[in-house]
Amino acid sequence: MSDHKEPVGANPDQDVNANNLPGQRGDAGEVIGTRRGMFGANNGGDTTGYDGLVRTVRLPGASSRPYGGPDGAAGYGVFDEIADELEGALDEQGLLPENAIEKTVVDRRELTFHIAREHLPRVARTLRDDPALRFELCTGVSGVHFPGDKGRELHAVYHLRSITHNRLIRLEVSAPDADPHVPSIVDVYPTNDWHEREVYDFFGLIFDGHPALTRIMMPDDWQGFPQRKDYPLGGIPVEYKGAQIPAPDQRRSYS
Repeated sequence: MSDHKEPVGANPDQDVNANNLPGQRGDAGEVIGTRRGMFGANNGGDTTGYDGLVRTVRLPGASSRPYGGPDGAAGYGVFDEIADELEGALDEQGLLPENAIEKTVVDRRELTFHIAREHLPRVARTLRDDPALRFELCTGVSGVHFPGDKGRELHAVYHLRSITHNRLIRLEVSAPDADPHVPSIVDVYPTNDWHEREVYDFFGLIFDGHPALTRIMMPDDWQGFPQRKDYPLGGIPVEYKGAQIPAPDQRRSYS
């Protein structure tokens, strides 16, 4: 018989006295795991003082119509207009919207389209070029690692802004650890060049079609991806010892 005991503590998803904590989703969304303590340490190394905290790791689920808008008002709103225009534009191109858009999420008054990775370049180009959408600017791509999200552990999140219409949205694509490939959209948004390199460097997402996908911060021969959640947090041997810095005319090209 096991002597293991589940930790007892406040669960922000269940404790009625914890309603003042941020980021509450209640029972909505998709549960991908349970976190204990402040950072999820499971080897007795939690020194935060919050080792009794139990937190459900929950991703937001698909939202239902009407989506509303960033002001939080109920009913048909700006988010519905954007979704209608995007779905209509894709349909005009012969692409069924449900094949490209896996789900549409409105969470904390923000709109996110979850896109099938093979359709990302077309969706991005449509959002940029369609006159009713005109998301001219991508302010970057962020990498996220959810080890508990089986089959889609790696996520890339793109932040788009329409200067014409003064609107903000996000695109999100996912890829499994076993096949960490996402199409590059540098040809649509050239400013993503170095952002995609950074996500590759720190998370290991490979952006197919990138003009020069190389590490941006870590040495070329660095083992592992430091911002993945399964990357060791301490005790890393010094890996620069004995490194040689080539002459400027012998260094690798950045373009």
